[in-house]
Amino acid sequence: MAIVGHIGSAAYIGAVTVGGAMLNMLYWLFGFLRAGTSGITAQAVGAGDRQGQMLALARSLGSATIIGILIIALSSPLGELVLNFMDAQADTASLARRYFSVAVWGAPGLLGTYALSGWFLGMQSSRPAMWMSIIANSSNIVLSTTFVFALGMGIEGVGLGTAIAQWISLAVGVAMLPRYCHGAPKGWSAMLLQWAGLKRLFAVNADIMLRTLCLIAVTLWFTHAGAVLGDSVLAANALLMQLFMLFSYFMDGFAYAGEALAGKFAGGHDATSLRSLVHTLLRWGTALSLIASLLYFTCGEWFLSLLTADANVLDVAAEYKLWAVAVPLAGFMSFIWDGIYIGLVKTRLMLLTMAVSMVIFYAIYFLAHPYIGNHGLWLAFIAYLATRGLLQSALYSRLLHHL
Repeated sequence: MAIVGHIGSAAYIGAVTVGGAMLNMLYWLFGFLRAGTSGITAQAVGAGDRQGQMLALARSLGSATIIGILIIALSSPLGELVLNFMDAQADTASLARRYFSVAVWGAPGLLGTYALSGWFLGMQSSRPAMWMSIIANSSNIVLSTTFVFALGMGIEGVGLGTAIAQWISLAVGVAMLPRYCHGAPKGWSAMLLQWAGLKRLFAVNADIMLRTLCLIAVTLWFTHAGAVLGDSVLAANALLMQLFMLFSYFMDGFAYAGEALAGKFAGGHDATSLRSLVHTLLRWGTALSLIASLLYFTCGEWFLSLLTADANVLDVAAEYKLWAVAVPLAGFMSFIWDGIYIGLVKTRLMLLTMAVSMVIFYAIYFLAHPYIGNHGLWLAFIAYLATRGLLQSALYSRLLHHL
């Protein structure tokens, strides 16, 4: 975002936003490769089931390979379908198409990284996932900057840097696997296609996929609604969403800890430790959300100025900054509960809360948008985040059922 924010007009920021939404629609749909793998592996760890741990890894990596190849093969019609829905202005749409056509070649690498990250987290080891992320993002920054500013590749350079970084991340994860795969039980590979194990994996994945479809519906509509209002509003919303993304990366750390530990406690039938985990994560989440909102209120303009030098876009973003300030407070509970639900493999409840929250988002948007425009879009988004967290909190007691 910072690179394209300094190479041209607001259309470049909008293009990465739209192109990123096109990719996210595909990638998030298969986020179960990480989330489902994490919960199932963690419960196998808690139960001392070494065979189950290896089966979770093999099934997830195999699925990632097949799905990644299919995404590349079908990228052209899928990309056009999403791009037409976005209804972006002509310049933005053209740039987004160019970005997407290059970046999509990283699909198998990214999905493989999802699978490995989920498995490492389930194995109670976050360090490999950390190194995969650090090396991938560092590579992305270096490569994208080099391709754009040194080689003059434009927006294609950003897409190429992203794709290569995703393959580098996968390579790093594969290189670390032998350390965790030693002592695998004999005969586990013959059980890969056993129906009982596959049935559980598919059931978990189906719930997560449907939940992700709801998430995509909200995210794509948020981008679409901004694009309809013009490049400046689309770009301003994209910059403000970077504040949300920055906060989400911090909260993901707590969510991943929740996945790994909740799954382990569930596998060991340790309800007392699970309750302690939930209370600890919520306390830390509350503190972090307050700090983030304070920082965004006092330093938000400075951060946005790092992402673009376009004065018009910055002026538009300033008009809606307070909504971005409210996002951490509205959304922190949903991140933490998602981690707990995934660790306990309570994916059906995750789907239920997401579906209700999506309905709330659209209801508020269509009621408020005709009167307050883009403010109505942000109001709907805040309500959507808050509803997820509150519903998940209300269903907490069901998480301990049968534990």
